[in-house]
Amino acid sequence: MAADGQQTADGDLAARRGPASQQDMRRQNLALVMRTVAAAHPLSRADVAGRTGLTRTAVSSLVDELIGGGLLLEGELERSGRVGRPGRALVLNGNGPAGLGLEIGVEHLSACVLDLRGEVRVELHRPAPNAGRPAEQTIAELAELAALAEREAVELGLRVVGRVLAVPGSVPLDDPTSRVEHAPNLGWHQVDVAELWPGPGTAPTVGNEANLGALAELWQGTGSGTFVHVSAGEGIGGALVLDGRLFPGVRGFAGELGHLTVRPDGRTCSCGARGCLEPYAGLAAVLRSAGFTDELDEPYEPDELAEPDELAEPVESGGGPSLTSRQERDPIAELARRAEAGDPDTRRALQHAGTALGTALAAAVNLVDPDSLVLGGGYADLAQWLLPAMRTELAALIRVRPWPEEALRASPLGRRGPVLGAALVTVRSLHTDPAGLWLPEAA
Repeated sequence: MAADGQQTADGDLAARRGPASQQDMRRQNLALVMRTVAAAHPLSRADVAGRTGLTRTAVSSLVDELIGGGLLLEGELERSGRVGRPGRALVLNGNGPAGLGLEIGVEHLSACVLDLRGEVRVELHRPAPNAGRPAEQTIAELAELAALAEREAVELGLRVVGRVLAVPGSVPLDDPTSRVEHAPNLGWHQVDVAELWPGPGTAPTVGNEANLGALAELWQGTGSGTFVHVSAGEGIGGALVLDGRLFPGVRGFAGELGHLTVRPDGRTCSCGARGCLEPYAGLAAVLRSAGFTDELDEPYEPDELAEPDELAEPVESGGGPSLTSRQERDPIAELARRAEAGDPDTRRALQHAGTALGTALAAAVNLVDPDSLVLGGGYADLAQWLLPAMRTELAALIRVRPWPEEALRASPLGRRGPVLGAALVTVRSLHTDPAGLWLPEAA
């Protein structure tokens, strides 16, 4: 399965390989049973047979294979009130195969492990000055964090079977496994993650962070149907989901929202062009406009805007202590605190950023006609100050179709979206093709 989450439909497995073999049919039926349980567990074997149209004998054989593969568990006998023998409840195994999601941000590294139920079991974050430093150094540090997350997962009874990395850059479709074509905010160009990854066999598949954030929104957030997902923070990315499927573009470079032109003769962008959205609405621009960029370059000192309980406790992961505390540098949290306190420069900066975002998104709406726009990434934490200006600009520029203001909303996943989406790629692949665990040669 590709890191963009584009799964092969069950019916396509056989179509790819000519006439369906007995193994193809069984693989498709395993996927059907697994998806059925994942969508509505707990279910009995009789329930699964009724929902899938398969015979009880076939379901029993398929369920036994899924239990043997560690994907399903069967509980105690349950009486349903119906005539016949009581059934045993089938549920997803929360202590079996799992997905590891990784993320490289401009100022941080993240890792999380999700079980088959989509629940976060391990979550680790580490501040890291990744912009401009050698890619080898960033990747080596991320590999250490990944190894720590996997060790914690093992202690919880989980087995990581897939690893996906979210990066703030473009990942070409002709090599979706490891190569980052261009990540201007990191200073990367033509970086092969697998080649630099220490340790054989453990390098992650690589995907664009905005695309993975959109998939998380689709699978666990509020996204549905056709929507544009905006992943904003240090950089600004976008992703388009059409009828429930990610649209990556012909080469994999769709969604570069931060490089839409909003002022043709405007500021120079990190990509080398002029007038892109990012120099007007990216985090660096907002900090500069708010007037406290220099403060964030100095050693952290708690100020009067920080509440005591925000500074005291380390953030815990699902399976052990995290590597960060709230005392670490967090520019977005600084912006939120100052905006909440009524700082006029900060609020003005966020209003200007919201206007620029609205300008770019109005073009996207007029072109694509989506059901909704979802603001994710770090800027979801700033939504209460960004959304009003965004809505004003959208209302002014979208005139050829109805556009309700509630169609623009903030993601409930916030800045966790990309790393959750990265882990969910593996989880969803286990739901849709469970036999891939023991029949990889048939993929």
